[in-house]
Amino acid sequence: MKWSEIEIHSINEAVEPITYALNDSGASGVSIEDSADLTREHEDRFGEIYDLQVADYPAEGVIIKAYFLTTDDFLEMVPAIEARIRGLVEFDIPLGDLTFQVNEVNDEEWATAWKKYYHPVKITDRITVVPTWEDYTPENENEMIIELDPGMAFGTGTHPTTQLCVQALEKIVKPGDEVIDVGTGSGVLSIASAKLGAKSVLATDLDEVAVRAARENIAQNHCEDIVTIQQNDLLKGINQKADIVVANILAEVILMFPKDVYATLKPNGIFIASGIIEPKREVVKEALIEAGLTVYHVEQITDWVAIYAKRGE
Repeated sequence: MKWSEIEIHSINEAVEPITYALNDSGASGVSIEDSADLTREHEDRFGEIYDLQVADYPAEGVIIKAYFLTTDDFLEMVPAIEARIRGLVEFDIPLGDLTFQVNEVNDEEWATAWKKYYHPVKITDRITVVPTWEDYTPENENEMIIELDPGMAFGTGTHPTTQLCVQALEKIVKPGDEVIDVGTGSGVLSIASAKLGAKSVLATDLDEVAVRAARENIAQNHCEDIVTIQQNDLLKGINQKADIVVANILAEVILMFPKDVYATLKPNGIFIASGIIEPKREVVKEALIEAGLTVYHVEQITDWVAIYAKRGE
């Protein structure tokens, strides 16, 4: 079986939109090598584990690698994929001195190589995301472990947008809450909500690969009685009400459904919106306010933002 690797050299601000474009084009897996990880001063707030090898990272910027089965259809698609990614500048997304190339790889290389970058991540003082293939001993009896194998879905716990959402959920989720996780990816936010005491969680994703990955992770964490997962496009056709709606997706996608969020939230319900690059903060806030929500808090890690908004009584 032959596989092709699209290798893109760009900058950190472009990671999420490029990754989204690659996945949407049919990538079977994506890995990210960010040179900033080597020089960034990591706060040891929660006992994070860092094991970074200089040889694994670019001298500057970010290298994003996506893997596709080598077929005639893929080879015909390559120019369109490149044009789509370069076209992100039209949405005010900086790309730096972007380079784009295609390499040949074998099945085994891409399927396992990314795992060397993924270690336990302590997201808060009591929530730790642990890869299913690693041994990890909790530091104390109150530590909450989320076992995760993201496979080809987004959401390992290492990305700032995921961390912002988990930290928000820890602050907001109350026992008995009903939660909807839009664009669940690996299911990490749904699992966190369940472990934090939610009575029910509806996890949705348009990507059937993500739905499969989330279902496996939900079972791995014994949350099947709380979390229901279904393939769905954002909140379309969802009639149930929620105390909390959380969405860790691109700002451009969040802008597509603020009114649906308002309609889905119960009185005093809260929307947690993440996946927002800092330059898009104000346009997202304005859209949420226009939909009738009250923006009451913003959190930020590096260039990524999470916005908390509330529906009135």
